[in-house]
Amino acid sequence: MPVVKRNVLLFFLILFLTSIFNNFSKSDEIPVIVIAPSKKAQSISTVGTSITVLDEEFFKNSNEFFLGDILSSNSTSSNFFQSGGHGTSSAIQLRGLPKRYSTVYIDGVKMSDPSSVSNDFDFNHILTSQISRVEILKGNQSSVYGSGAIGGTINIITKKSEPGFHKNIAYNAGSYGTHNFSGSVSAADEKNNFYLGLERFHTDGISAMTHNSEKDRYRNNSLVANYDFDFNNKLNLFFNTRVAETYLQYDKEVDTATATHSEEVDGVESSSSLGLIYNLNENFINKLTYAKTYIKRIYAETENSGNAAQDNYYGDRYTLMYMGDYKFNLDNSLVFGFDREDDQIGYNKDLTGRKNKHNYVMSSYFDYQSRITKNLYFTFGSRFDEHSIAGNEDSHRITSAYIIDDKSLKLKSSYGTGFRFPSLYEMFFVYAANNNSIGSVKAENSKSFDIGFEKTFNDLGLKLDATYFNVKYHDVLEGWKTGTSSGSNYTTQNMPGEVKSQGLEVLSKLVINKNLNFDLNYTYTSTYDGAEQDDPNKSSSYTNAQMVRVPRNIINLRTNFSFPGYEDLNFSLNSKWSDEARDYGNGNRTYNDERTDDYIVNDLYMNFKLYNKYNMFFNVTNLFDEKYETTRDYSQIGRSFNFGFKNNF
Repeated sequence: MPVVKRNVLLFFLILFLTSIFNNFSKSDEIPVIVIAPSKKAQSISTVGTSITVLDEEFFKNSNEFFLGDILSSNSTSSNFFQSGGHGTSSAIQLRGLPKRYSTVYIDGVKMSDPSSVSNDFDFNHILTSQISRVEILKGNQSSVYGSGAIGGTINIITKKSEPGFHKNIAYNAGSYGTHNFSGSVSAADEKNNFYLGLERFHTDGISAMTHNSEKDRYRNNSLVANYDFDFNNKLNLFFNTRVAETYLQYDKEVDTATATHSEEVDGVESSSSLGLIYNLNENFINKLTYAKTYIKRIYAETENSGNAAQDNYYGDRYTLMYMGDYKFNLDNSLVFGFDREDDQIGYNKDLTGRKNKHNYVMSSYFDYQSRITKNLYFTFGSRFDEHSIAGNEDSHRITSAYIIDDKSLKLKSSYGTGFRFPSLYEMFFVYAANNNSIGSVKAENSKSFDIGFEKTFNDLGLKLDATYFNVKYHDVLEGWKTGTSSGSNYTTQNMPGEVKSQGLEVLSKLVINKNLNFDLNYTYTSTYDGAEQDDPNKSSSYTNAQMVRVPRNIINLRTNFSFPGYEDLNFSLNSKWSDEARDYGNGNRTYNDERTDDYIVNDLYMNFKLYNKYNMFFNVTNLFDEKYETTRDYSQIGRSFNFGFKNNF
């Protein structure tokens, strides 16, 4: 690591630590209300699991294009990796687990892709201008959110209108021919709430791979709309929709004599929901929702390549959900629900004809919350799922939160079991001609616990949040298990061995005064990939036991400052250091077990309010032009500039 880059991080770390000894007093804050832990509104102080909240004020002050970039640098236990520049495949890993073990919801609609290999979700197409709030719930959440929520759940909420009529416009331009335009109109009165937002992002891009210098272009046209109507004080109708139409050029293989680097993918990603909320009385709320997710991906050669071959993937999900929220009294409440989820994959390789497969899951769940004593909060929940092919699974969770009388200390803990059903691709399309995996694979199962504390030092202006976590899962589904003969016997199988992840996550915020504050986050993660290491047929080339693309150590330090008397001009310096990580070598080479180097990246942000109406901003990403990888052989953006304005009127 170059000395200058290392010293920038070291300087601000020292400044952060020495500033703790400065005296500072501040008033009590307004309680934070969250929805993700139990699908109902509750105070964050009563939640026993770890949760990070990025609120509307945070997004107003953020100038990042994509949500993945924000989650990468503002939340512990979240590791972000990307296969190239903007728009390329990217993922968030919670608590050291692959992306398939975290569920993602947008306005209550499940966003995992039924047509993906393991029913997971890429973050590459979520732009930030229409997002109001994100809640990142960490730890095993299958008892509430079902299959795949072993590492946690990310709940994304799009914008709604405030009372009155509003218009918003924003434009920014940057390096690599990048342009982003967004606008919205919204209105709200006593009965109606309407919001419509449009955004267009375009970039000439960088080379997706480190082995060539040609540019890979990307565009994104997104729409977000929602409407709420109150018939009366008992009945509410709501509708939400989001659509992203995308185009990406990318590199599939390393620089060889036959490599053309002419790959492209056209995509559509959409989600929508329609529902009713009925308040039978002040103690009993009922919610009925119909939701749909649609994802299309068409892979091909670019037009000038002369190759007409295509691989087309279509993923559909239809979900009917009922949720009840019954409040027995001020200290006891019950959330319960019933879901039916139908998934379908359509696969058309080289235009040889579309093949469709589907399954469905019937689910029931409950989550009971109780205030046992004045200071002790308790939650217990269970979920029961019936899969049309893979069988039945259940999961359970128990949490506790203890708050001392002056509310400066909270002790928290949780224990849960979880599962992940095999995806349609894993069951039907991994060398499916043999049909060896259909009906023979079962769900993966997990156990996890965490324990931690949240402490506020009011006289220092300091908040600390520290949590130890431990996750284990077994019956791991691997799609490329070798049989006893040639490659035609590759199938999906439940592997022997146990995958483990444990670690420590620490969040802290230090407010010196209104002109200077720090956010310092640290994550230590130790992992063991038992699915590979304990496989009796494993290749000897897999020499490292860690999970892929999970650094052992990550530090994020954000320094926010302004000059006294010039509070309309604000600066932020975000410094991230990521440890080295294991990765697979590119599939076009013979290496199977490689490593990415550690790196440190510094991003500088400037915001300026003009006439209390215009918000002008200027960013320098990767200030010192660090050359680094989060995925082996794939480029990350070098030093780049981004400037623009936002206006509300």
